[in-house]
Amino acid sequence: MTDHNRSEWRHLGGLQFFLEVIEGRQPQAPMDESVPFRPVAAGEGWIRFRTCADLRHRNPFGTVHGGFVATVLDAATACAVHTRLPRGRLATTIDFQMKLMRPVSIGDELEAEGRVINLSRRLGVAEATLKDEAGKLYAHATATCMILESDPPA
Repeated sequence: MTDHNRSEWRHLGGLQFFLEVIEGRQPQAPMDESVPFRPVAAGEGWIRFRTCADLRHRNPFGTVHGGFVATVLDAATACAVHTRLPRGRLATTIDFQMKLMRPVSIGDELEAEGRVINLSRRLGVAEATLKDEAGKLYAHATATCMILESDPPA
């Protein structure tokens, strides 16, 4: 497992950091080891991830656990907010709401896209969708993120 020291991203603005992750110049998030998702595209105020659930993500009924979907969409919303932040700022989710439209199955190749709805000095609001290659909607989420300094005063 890669050591994810905060100093790896503190010197970059949010969008630049995610572009470097996509290009392989920054490491993936440690969460990717348990919930596999990776950023594949990003721009000012948006980010796109690809994901595919495996057997580890099954609930007792054979479908993918809703927590898998929530994790991917939480990442998409928070990271979309990060793409709008300058160096030295970070966002953390303080509210998250999700609606599942249909069950996700093991092996479904899905894409999550997060987009910023509003950004102020202290809060970022974003939404995200989870769709298959045909554009079929599996889930939608909204989140509010608190904007913080990367090294808040003690």
